[in-house]
Amino acid sequence: MVLCVAQAGRGGAARASSRILVSLQRMAQMTLTAVYMKVPEGYVAFVEELPGANTQGGTLDEARANLEEAVTMVLDANRELSEQSLEGAEVIREPLIVPAA
Repeated sequence: MVLCVAQAGRGGAARASSRILVSLQRMAQMTLTAVYMKVPEGYVAFVEELPGANTQGGTLDEARANLEEAVTMVLDANRELSEQSLEGAEVIREPLIVPAA
């Protein structure tokens, strides 16, 4: 699927395009490796491929749910930081499909 949005105004179309791209990206699925380590307090969890996505939980189910939230938060924060640092710059954004390792 290709989606084009014409640029208009002071970045309004670019922001709209960015939000649409984010929505499309969220529809795609990515397989990452979740690691759960048993500790006396429950479980520590992290994603091998995504630094900063780590959490804990009293049970394995709680750690899984917390890790999904942590991944979402890291991706959203990275996306926001990228948008801020690139504001006003001429950039090309496109989907990146990475084959399974």
